[in-house]
Amino acid sequence: MSSRLCSSDNWKEGLRICSLNKLGLRCLGDLFVLILQLFLGFRVVVAVGALENNGGGGDGSDVGLDLTGGYYDAGDHVKFGFPMAFTATMLGWGLIDFEAGHSSAGQLEYGRAALRWATDYFLKCHSSANELWGQVGDGYADHAFWGRPEDMTMYRPAYKIDTGAPGSDLAGETAAALYKIDTGAPGSDLAGETAAALHAQELYSFADQYRAYGDSIWAAADFYRSWSGYGDELCWSSLWLYRATGDVNYLNKAKQFWGEFGVANTPSEFSWDNKNAGSQALFSMLDGGSEYTNALSSFLNSMRSKPTTPGGMVYVSEWGSARHAANVAFIALMANKVGVDGSTNYNWGKQQIDYLLGTYSGRPFVVGYGSGPERPHHRSSSCPDMPEYCDGNWAMTQGGPNPQTLYGALVGGPGQDGSYTDDRNDYVKNEVACDYNAAFTGALAALAESG
Repeated sequence: MSSRLCSSDNWKEGLRICSLNKLGLRCLGDLFVLILQLFLGFRVVVAVGALENNGGGGDGSDVGLDLTGGYYDAGDHVKFGFPMAFTATMLGWGLIDFEAGHSSAGQLEYGRAALRWATDYFLKCHSSANELWGQVGDGYADHAFWGRPEDMTMYRPAYKIDTGAPGSDLAGETAAALYKIDTGAPGSDLAGETAAALHAQELYSFADQYRAYGDSIWAAADFYRSWSGYGDELCWSSLWLYRATGDVNYLNKAKQFWGEFGVANTPSEFSWDNKNAGSQALFSMLDGGSEYTNALSSFLNSMRSKPTTPGGMVYVSEWGSARHAANVAFIALMANKVGVDGSTNYNWGKQQIDYLLGTYSGRPFVVGYGSGPERPHHRSSSCPDMPEYCDGNWAMTQGGPNPQTLYGALVGGPGQDGSYTDDRNDYVKNEVACDYNAAFTGALAALAESG
């Protein structure tokens, strides 16, 4: 991140980055507090329009709408609504249930602002009751460009779901994300909370009434296809709406979906695609029935029995291996909070986070922390300071560190054998993404809270 972006005069909407020796990071002597501050800083880097002239100013103009804002997805500049909504949901979950951890790091206000940046965008995207714009930018055209978002010139089309091409997964996840305004930042903006609640209810009804996969947006299918289907989002969003409103009808719907879509079955991961483990944790918290706590316990037992790297990181998938470890660590720490195999899950969840911070791996996987990666697969951070021209070929292939430090970003992570090379061209192990940080932020808050 260049020095021009580290000036507090450039931050909007209450967003701020906390980086070492730049903006006076609070050195509280607590590792998890430190990293949490860095993590919330990463949100600002990928926030579209949060900084002066950082691209995307014409988003939505092709369909006569203002679809500016939101978050760029990863090392690119596409706005994919499905993983962005999951990111917002998880950021909100951490803010709700580990509020004290965010507060101890001095990040509660900034976390809520980062959440609101996403939900304000979703409100724009929900242009009518049964219409939701789920993507801006074409993935293939975008990936052919390597440079700053300020320098983008390619056509950035907008894509939607509606009754003719529904997407229950996308609509359900967005409904869950929108209700975090109520539960994640109470009283901060009552008018905004009311508007978000109404949009969430409409999106939930749209998701339930017009059931279909989100690959109705064909442009997203090659990048974020919902392999798990839409049943997990219907159950997940029902639980979040119940938690926000107290309306038992939503709880009853969640119980219906629990059986209808086999949510009790042990999933292979917890991710932007598959929310079943999250629903098991929420049911354990909101209902406490043994069928829910047993399902949650079984999921985490299965995670602990999976293959690991030599240092003990659970290995779920090659792509975004660190992200998967962080996601299940969050679920383990949440299980501890609700009393499911408490100390076992707490210790295991902490071990996963410790690995990602370098305790058992020999190196951290967080950019800007200690000896963390210096060459993340991320376009704008690989460019020199403005106004110097960014030669995309040079920026991608030059062997030195990225000129801008992408503070707080979690990279893809190691191979199953623990191998890792800090190589910008290796997008499997070195790309960064919003959803990579989504659950990690809450896990750090949980650990900061527990001391």
